[in-house]
Amino acid sequence: MKKITLLAAILLASLVPAHARFHPNYDESKVGTYTLPDPLLMSDGRRVANTNQWLALRRPEILSLYKEYIYGKSPPACKAVARVWDVDTHALGGHAIRKQINIELFSPISTNRVVLHVLLYTPADKERAPTFLCLSFDPNYRDVPDPLVAVYPTWNRKTDKLVPPPRKVVRGKSHNWPVNEIIADGYGIALVDYNDIEPDFADGSGWRYGVRALFLKPGQAPNAVPDAWGAISAWAWGASRILDYLLTDTNVDPARVIMLGHSRLGKTALWEGAQDSRFPLVIASSSGEMGASLSRRNYGETVTSMSKAFPYQFCPNFLQWSNRIPSMPVDSHMLVSLIAPRPLYLNTGSLDQWSDPRGEFEAAIAAGPVYRLFGEETVVSNLPPGNAVLNSSVLESFPPPPLDVPVMHDIGFQTHTGKHDILPQDWRRFLDFADMHFYGKQPHRYLPRK
Repeated sequence: MKKITLLAAILLASLVPAHARFHPNYDESKVGTYTLPDPLLMSDGRRVANTNQWLALRRPEILSLYKEYIYGKSPPACKAVARVWDVDTHALGGHAIRKQINIELFSPISTNRVVLHVLLYTPADKERAPTFLCLSFDPNYRDVPDPLVAVYPTWNRKTDKLVPPPRKVVRGKSHNWPVNEIIADGYGIALVDYNDIEPDFADGSGWRYGVRALFLKPGQAPNAVPDAWGAISAWAWGASRILDYLLTDTNVDPARVIMLGHSRLGKTALWEGAQDSRFPLVIASSSGEMGASLSRRNYGETVTSMSKAFPYQFCPNFLQWSNRIPSMPVDSHMLVSLIAPRPLYLNTGSLDQWSDPRGEFEAAIAAGPVYRLFGEETVVSNLPPGNAVLNSSVLESFPPPPLDVPVMHDIGFQTHTGKHDILPQDWRRFLDFADMHFYGKQPHRYLPRK
C-alpha cells in the first residue's frame, strides 16, 4: 500500500509544472551574500580605463558571454518584404496616421516564410515622430479599440494551433497601450504580437512555426548546438526586423525609435537593446530574473526555476547554471551595462515579488560605473569608489526610491504601486523619460502617494 501511495505521489508531482513546485524566497534576510562579476575587468585582467576600451574590447566580451551562455547566437537578417496594405491619414478621430504592414520573412534554405502583422500609429500633425516599438502579448485588434484594425488568425497556447478569429471580436481590451495619449504627446507606436515572431507554447514547441524554423534544415532540432538561439533571442531578432522597416517609414523619426517590452518581453527588450544599438532608448518593464533583476540575489524567481520551467527561452548552455548560479560568468548588471551610454528605463511593481523589484534597482546601481565612464548619471549619486559597489553589503545599503516616484537619470527606475503589469500611469513616466532625453524637457515632479 505504501508503494502505491509513493508511486501516486511521484506521478502527481510530475503533473505539476516545475515552476509551480518551486518555493521562492520572499524574505529579505535570506537573500544571501554575493559579489558580482566586474563589468569593467577585461578577460586578460586589465581594467577598462576609458570609453574606447569599453566599446572596442570589454563590451564585445560581455556580449559574447551572453550569446554563448545565456540567450544564444542569432543569425543575420534574412530576406524581408514589407507590404503596407492599409494607410488611413485620419485615424483616431483625425489625430493619427494608421498603417498596417505585413512584414514577410523568407527562409534562406527553404520555401518557408513567417508573417509579422505590424500596426503603426503616428501623429497626423508631425512629419517624423519618435516611435515606441512595443512587443505585445495580444494580436493588434485586441490591443486598440480602432474598428478598422485587421482581424486575423492567431496562435492558441492551450491547443498549440493557429485558430481563426472569434466570431465576436473584442477590441481594445488591453490597458497597456494608451494609443491616444501617446499620439497626443507627439509620439508614434508600433505594435506586434510576439507570437507572430515565434508562438510561445508552454512546451517550447512554438519554434516549429516561428523565425527559428526559417534557419533549420528538415529534421534539425533548434537546440542542436550548445549556443543555439532560444525564444528570447528569436523575439529580439524579430524586433530588429521590424526596426529595419521602421527606419524606412517616412512618418517615423529613424533616430528616435524606442524598444519596449514587459515581463518576458521586458527581458527581450533588454537583450534586443544590448545587441541592436540602433535603438537610442530602451524601456524594460518587470523583466525580472534573467532580465534586469540580479540572479545572485536569492529572491523570487531564480535561474534554477527558469531553467526548469522555461528552458526554451535560452540556449542549451544556459541550463548548466541551474544550482550553480554563483559560477555564471554574467549577471544582470552586465546586461544593463551593454546598453550604456544609451538611456534605459526600468519599470517594476511593488506587488511583483516574483520579479524582485529591489534586485532590478541593485542591478541598476551596479551598472553605474559603466555609465559613469561615459559621464552619464545612474540611479544613485553616491557610488562608492572602485568596485565596492559589486558587493551585496554595499548594494543592500542603498534605500530604494519611494513608490511611484521615478528616478529620471540616464538609467531610470520606478516601482509603481501595484502588480506585474504596465499600468496607465506608467506611460506618463515613459513619455517624460523620452522627452527628457530626446528634447531636454524637464520631467514632471512626482510625489509619493499619501
